Amino acid sequence: MTSVDVLVIGAGPAGLAAARAARRADARVVLLDASAVVGGQFWRHPAAGSSDADSRALQHKWARFTALRVALTQDPDCEIITGAQVWAVDRRDTMPPVVHALIGPADGADRRRRVFEPRALVLATGAHERTLPFPGWDLPGVYTPGAAQAMAKGEGVAVGKRVLVAGTGPFLLPVAAGLIHVGAIVVGVVEASNWRRIARGWLPRPHEMRPTDLMSKSAELGGYVRALAARRVPYRTGAAVLAAHGDNRVTAVTVARIADDWTPRQGTEQRVEVDAVCVGHGFVPRTEIAISAGCALAVDGSVRVDDEQRTSVPGVYAAGEITGIGGADLALAEGEAAGRAAAGRAGDTAEVTRHRAFADRMHRAHGIRPGWKSWVGDSTTVCRCEETTAGQLRAALTATETCGLRSLKLSSRAGLGMCQGRICGRNVEDLLPNTPLDPGRMANRPIVVPVRLGEIATPPLNTTPTE
Repeated sequence: MTSVDVLVIGAGPAGLAAARAARRADARVVLLDASAVVGGQFWRHPAAGSSDADSRALQHKWARFTALRVALTQDPDCEIITGAQVWAVDRRDTMPPVVHALIGPADGADRRRRVFEPRALVLATGAHERTLPFPGWDLPGVYTPGAAQAMAKGEGVAVGKRVLVAGTGPFLLPVAAGLIHVGAIVVGVVEASNWRRIARGWLPRPHEMRPTDLMSKSAELGGYVRALAARRVPYRTGAAVLAAHGDNRVTAVTVARIADDWTPRQGTEQRVEVDAVCVGHGFVPRTEIAISAGCALAVDGSVRVDDEQRTSVPGVYAAGEITGIGGADLALAEGEAAGRAAAGRAGDTAEVTRHRAFADRMHRAHGIRPGWKSWVGDSTTVCRCEETTAGQLRAALTATETCGLRSLKLSSRAGLGMCQGRICGRNVEDLLPNTPLDPGRMANRPIVVPVRLGEIATPPLNTTPTE
């Protein structure tokens, strides 16, 4: 068992900032990440052979990343472990849990076990994308925006030749710009929120934003606008992809105007020829490890924290998207606060408060509206792993006459597949009419990591005596 002052799980913006802050407070740090390199999804590394110009075009705050990486990799009191799969946590009453990890490629045959006993634990496990279901969303060629961006950043390739980017949120713009950079023809960007809602979300009380933040965000937005304008990419608001068409893969999509509550406006449908479509409606916190550690959740399914990023579990802190979706700036600020507090140092949390206010504007402007449920007919697949349709889900609810989540899962099989509700969970909750299920209940899923018996039978590496 390896004793450590601060254990950080997740090496994206929040995790890197937390590790750096903890080291500045003289704490010994171990930083774990499941990927082969640090940086997370936000700082996904460019493809081999990419030029510096390509890196600058596809990355944001890259200088901040390189500074954090250099500082941590050159620090002898910070151990960075990549390819680390956390497969179990053992709760303790008044201390952070003991963390079990397997080190090595996920499909490798020679992974080795490490067991960590931290004095403080920082969870920075990020989020995964949410896509609202629609007819044809399970066709090959239908991607999430994050998948398209990952392929553009990490491999330098586009998901298709003619691509439509749709959904909601500012994330659509860098995805479209990235696709253009790697050679795709972006036939349009379709934003579900209309201009009125966008203005109501972003524009009130401009005095609350610091001039430097406003200038930074305006410059970033201007870069995306120039990239789209240079290729004459149309940007539509108050519209959505309601269906994808094709036999073996997507060949076209139906786009229609939608009302303020996202109910489709009849007679506005248009068919757009594409060979790929990227559709995303925000993000959902990845809370499996936090839930296994016993951390309480907020009503939106994120991990509940106080002003210094403390969770409900003694000695456990959380930072970044698992505490609520807010972007890289908020993740960096929360990581700094969490790492400092985990190392026993108090500090100013004004940066976190300021960036949370910015995140609140984003949610008001681009939050999901309830009318999307009218897109979903009985034949529309909701759980892609188990091929459960919306009709089967509703029939199971009627047949069982119960609102119990476990009974609903077992009778409909929604959320029981390989992804354990990561893709369908929140959609299932929202589609159930007048049920008392708390938001985020589908997030109560186990840590799912394939483990060979031989991997846990061998003694853990770097065993140190415990007091």
